[in-house]
Amino acid sequence: MAETGGGGESTKLQLYSNWESSCACRVRIALNLKGLDYEYKAVNLLKAEHFSPEFLKLNPMGYVPALVDGDIVISDSFAILMYLEEKYPQNPLLPKDPKLKAINFQAANIVSANIQPLQNLVILKYIEDKVGPNEKVPWGLTHIKKGFAALEKLLKSYAGKYATGDQIYLADLFLVPQIHRAINSFNLDMNEYPLLSRIYEVYKEVPAIQNAMPEKQPDAPAEARA
Repeated sequence: MAETGGGGESTKLQLYSNWESSCACRVRIALNLKGLDYEYKAVNLLKAEHFSPEFLKLNPMGYVPALVDGDIVISDSFAILMYLEEKYPQNPLLPKDPKLKAINFQAANIVSANIQPLQNLVILKYIEDKVGPNEKVPWGLTHIKKGFAALEKLLKSYAGKYATGDQIYLADLFLVPQIHRAINSFNLDMNEYPLLSRIYEVYKEVPAIQNAMPEKQPDAPAEARA
């Protein structure tokens, strides 16, 4: 695992991340929105560094991201985001209104429970091995389309400039990398999802989001940055 962030202060947050990971991207956006300085520690998934003894001490599941804050270690992007929200309340990720807060949780869970896990690399490799290589993309698109259709309906009554109003909240953090992956890895036609397509264009104007995108990360390969 490579240390690609600046500095080496023990008080600085450390994020174990991989440039392509949509789960890590959520956390990177949150850190940027909250103005938190952190050390980026790249985990090379192609070299299976997430299964190294060193990393498994941080997350026994062997998934990125993992966040180290002093003597506190947290894995799983949802848990990390909730921790950051509690400890660093500036630029909140959740609205105060209980109904709108619930909508943010619901939208985030559609992505984290019903889309992303079904089209991640582990599942796609299993589909390739057990069913066939030509079934990977159709499998992924099936679950992405189902989830995006549900998000279009859910957010229709709440969307403003962003997913649930005119502030960036938790739902947006989950939507950004998922839409990015749908477009770039699955060639999804976003014309079928006008609301998601519209807010995704707005995300392109937000530096905190754009600086967290995969191609902007220090461990991104040159071809991804081009």
